[in-house]
Amino acid sequence: MKTILVTGGTGFLGSNLCIRLINEGNRVICVDNNYTGRMSNVESILHHPNFRFIEHDICELLDVNDEKIDQIYNMACPASPPAYQGSYSIKTTKTCVFGAINMLELAKKHGATILQTSTSEVYGEPLVHPQVESYRGNVNPDGIRACYDEGKRCAESLFFDYHRHEGVDIKVIRIFNTYGPNMDPNDGRVVSNFICQALSGQDITIYGDGHQTRSFCYVDDLIEAMIRMMNSEKGFTGPVNTGNPGEFTIKELAEMVVEKIGGTSKVVYKDLPSDDPTQRRPDITLAKTKLGWEPKIKLGEGLDKTIAYFKTQINKFKKAM
Repeated sequence: MKTILVTGGTGFLGSNLCIRLINEGNRVICVDNNYTGRMSNVESILHHPNFRFIEHDICELLDVNDEKIDQIYNMACPASPPAYQGSYSIKTTKTCVFGAINMLELAKKHGATILQTSTSEVYGEPLVHPQVESYRGNVNPDGIRACYDEGKRCAESLFFDYHRHEGVDIKVIRIFNTYGPNMDPNDGRVVSNFICQALSGQDITIYGDGHQTRSFCYVDDLIEAMIRMMNSEKGFTGPVNTGNPGEFTIKELAEMVVEKIGGTSKVVYKDLPSDDPTQRRPDITLAKTKLGWEPKIKLGEGLDKTIAYFKTQINKFKKAM
């Protein structure tokens, strides 16, 4: 049995990872300050004997009572655009930088392998399409998204320096748009926005003309990639793109959601926020070659699962009223 620490463990991705790791027979230490995470996401495993929750901000040093840790997944960071473009902007940078240092020091102390969940946002407004890991990006360092984009870029730098100079066993992945159960309905990401708007009969809001593209990966596929990367051969550090190379326009996504949910929702258009990338699609050749991984769940199937999840959330809310 491995003891695995997951930061950001009550968030969307972190909670799905914790559940998978518990189901595979591991001992999981879930760390989160619940700024953007939710305890309801880990409700199903909260009382499992191999699950431990620590409420903690990783910008501060973490004490795990000298419990031996085998692996660390560093996932703590606001990933909601309204959060990191608003009141959590400074907190986002601090979490990316101070949090990375604290978790790397913890990994060094325990001799643990540590995986950094970086992001496709390190590519900024890409001038190379699809994006390959060798592309260095086109990021605006003082824009409203910079706290997230540059914070994650700095975290990658810290990881590779700790690997080069401190001998820490690191793994780095770059996550592209991911969706599925345990998403926060208010996190401002396009899939949850569209589904929640359609389920409540509101107009579906597209920012820009809707021709900007994204690649959407269902959460189960992404978690599989993360676990394969964590357990890949020693010395293979990445970075590795993890995402679904299927590319859709935002308008196509909106039309799919409306068709699946039905109702009276109309698509309305608003101004595109600054620094919002117009194209995003991963080249996953490296993931296929080194991890034997590629996504299996098509967008239509994944949307059905995600819509079903949000329907249960709405029903829970109605019953609580």
